[in-house]
Amino acid sequence: MTDERAQALAKRGRIKCVVWDLDNTLWDGTLLEGGEVTVRPEVVAEIRRLDDIGILHSIASKNDYDAAMARLRAEGLDEYFLYPQINWNPKSASIEQIAKSINIGIDALAFVDDQPFERAEVEHAHPSVITVDALEVDTVLKNPAFEPRFVTDESKLRRLMYRGDVERNRQEQEYQGTSEEFLATLDMHFTIRPAQLEDLRRAEELTVRTNQLNSTGRTYSYEELDELRQSPDHLLLVASLTDRYGSYGTIGLALAECGRPAWHLRMLLMSCRVMARGVGTVLLNHLMSLAKADGAVFRADFVETGRNRVMYVTFAFAGFTEVERDGAQLVLESDLERIQGFPDYLTVNLG
Repeated sequence: MTDERAQALAKRGRIKCVVWDLDNTLWDGTLLEGGEVTVRPEVVAEIRRLDDIGILHSIASKNDYDAAMARLRAEGLDEYFLYPQINWNPKSASIEQIAKSINIGIDALAFVDDQPFERAEVEHAHPSVITVDALEVDTVLKNPAFEPRFVTDESKLRRLMYRGDVERNRQEQEYQGTSEEFLATLDMHFTIRPAQLEDLRRAEELTVRTNQLNSTGRTYSYEELDELRQSPDHLLLVASLTDRYGSYGTIGLALAECGRPAWHLRMLLMSCRVMARGVGTVLLNHLMSLAKADGAVFRADFVETGRNRVMYVTFAFAGFTEVERDGAQLVLESDLERIQGFPDYLTVNLG
């Protein structure tokens, strides 16, 4: 094992989705050669174990889509796999499409396949993907990279939440009208409230898992968040979202240091799962309103991570300008003269 691979496997909670080959990986045998295939019980056990702790699954298999899905349905396994790529494309292309569909970084994927050639093709195209020999499932998938620090109630429901996203996306593609008109059909309710002790495991998880919509890229431990939650000088807020398809869970987190002449936003993040739901500025606008009511200006830390450009654009559209820079570390400021209202298609509840 190379040092680089050992470091990747040692990074706790790195993997968010495991992508599986089918023939001679998830099952013994080759489906299209006419023989009977037999699902490997040890693989099914791993899929279910990882699903229970919030790790998602998908498929990258060179196979006939209808035949493969029929076999998975017969085994009661089809519901475990999000955006399965069962086609004749290179496995690297399938993996790229899975990351795009789920909206996670490609370095958050692991790929299991019995064929050295297929693993090498993926490694060449996507060096950050952890590849796993199908014969090593029992050992490699027990590494820290596949073990989140906390397993929350939302972790156990993560697959169901993402399956709700699949249905939302399907409905949106079929909808005849504007994006805002479609969003109005969802009956979305966005709730913002101070974080409680029972929120902190999910809050820590959000800081670890969220990259694109994270203003600083910093992670916070449970203990740090609990200290800040109780600090009279700080405001720690959590945000959740529901719509007619169900709950997205807790999808936003903000930490503000409150005072005069300025409130200082130390952290703002939103789950990438809600990027297309038009709610990205709601939590920021709420904090801006609180600072204005307190007679302060509003500053925000921003650290350029290479992946959070969307968050910088969010600040810019909200009227923030750069007032300090030290390399990749910026301080942005708003005079709070212009604060956007909440979207008409959204019901906002302030707790």
